[in-house]
Amino acid sequence: QVQVVESGGGLVQAGGSLRLSCSASGFAFNDCAMGWFRQAPGKAREGVSCVTWNGQSTSYADSVKGRFTISRDNAKNTLYLQMNSLEPEDTAMYYCAADPSSWYCSLDQDEYNYWGQGTQVTVSS
Repeated sequence: QVQVVESGGGLVQAGGSLRLSCSASGFAFNDCAMGWFRQAPGKAREGVSCVTWNGQSTSYADSVKGRFTISRDNAKNTLYLQMNSLEPEDTAMYYCAADPSSWYCSLDQDEYNYWGQGTQVTVSS
């Protein structure tokens, strides 16, 4: 069955770094655009970053540009999000998602079919 599992979250001080991973199985990972989303308490879920199936095109929310880097390893069915210069405003549950139907990638969560359970990122000031 479809499985999407995030890991790598935790507690970090402002200015620090974390690397999130997302392991996928049960579907054709190599054919999917992949995205990272986050939801802070009391706020709507928002798109953070996405990458096309071949890793050649990426997109970032303005709030994370220059600080976060998305990447994927299709041989390992794994998606990554390197997060540097973390800020308290980055505190949220981070979700990985797969879009099996698009050759482009989008930060619109409605485009995505398969979702993980999330990993918590907490940034202290």
